[in-house]
Amino acid sequence: MSILIIKQGIADSIQDLGRYGCQHLGINPNGAMDTIAAQTANLLVGNDLNNTVIEIHFPSSVILFKEQSLIAICGADFSPMINDIAIPINTPIIIEKNCVLQFKKPISGARTYLAVKGGFDLPKWLNSFSTNNKANAGGFEGRNLKKHDEIHFRSVQKYGAVLKQKDCEILSWHASLKNFYSASNFIRIIIGSEYDWLTDDAKKLLGSSSFTISNQSDRMGYRMKGENLLLKNDQQLISSGVTKGTVQLLPDGQVIILMADHQTTGGYPKMAHVISADIPKLSQMNPNEKIQFNIIQQQEAEDILFDQYQQILQLQNACNFSLKKFNEQYGFH
Repeated sequence: MSILIIKQGIADSIQDLGRYGCQHLGINPNGAMDTIAAQTANLLVGNDLNNTVIEIHFPSSVILFKEQSLIAICGADFSPMINDIAIPINTPIIIEKNCVLQFKKPISGARTYLAVKGGFDLPKWLNSFSTNNKANAGGFEGRNLKKHDEIHFRSVQKYGAVLKQKDCEILSWHASLKNFYSASNFIRIIIGSEYDWLTDDAKKLLGSSSFTISNQSDRMGYRMKGENLLLKNDQQLISSGVTKGTVQLLPDGQVIILMADHQTTGGYPKMAHVISADIPKLSQMNPNEKIQFNIIQQQEAEDILFDQYQQILQLQNACNFSLKKFNEQYGFH
């Protein structure tokens, strides 16, 4: 009734949608970098939107399933395989006990998400399952997953009637996520509280030049390489609250975008904020990829996010309908 990590990945961890309401205590929110992929993986197996997932990077963990399970993998395409069978992403799959899930080769994206029916049996910390490596709390023992870690399921369903002694069964419905991730390299932003500290030339550069994601990027922040942005005056800023997507200007004139493991306060000028709807797209970009910022108004950002939320609800309804038909066909509860 569990999975076993039989080979350690580079930085795989338990996440949900984040730990909010604790930033005033200095507790960073954590959570899935790509919330769209994490939610979709959960919806495909009939879980709540905020259920536990494993966020997986490449090179990835190799996972032994010690019990039959309904799973979904969403986000980056790392060429997942069950034993020697290639399986699709964004699709529910039933896996037989004692079979191995591994990821062979990165095709696209930066991180992928594994959900299992019912989620993982782990304790919450401050109302979230997300891993906080700084505090060594949440997730699985407050750290990234290692070889020999065993994570139990919250519930177990027997799928022998579907598998019929096969290693896996790929189910018939699939989630299309193309509307959530545009093919362009534009990342939409709204201006921040210190935007007017920039010189006129710096404002033009922010909205028109390309920035490259550096190799120093991680779950805490994406450091960007680009033209130096200059301030009108050498002003001092008292530390204030920051959030995922905050675009800060570093003392060397370079830009950093705060991501899921960001600190709770910051003293660097806040030039802009990546809109919430574009953070999943940004989180699937790798070092050395280029982005260009597109400045939009706050109302437009809110409208885009509302539309994204509506699409998630439509996807949830479609998945629930397909799962209901599947369960009725096989007499599952």
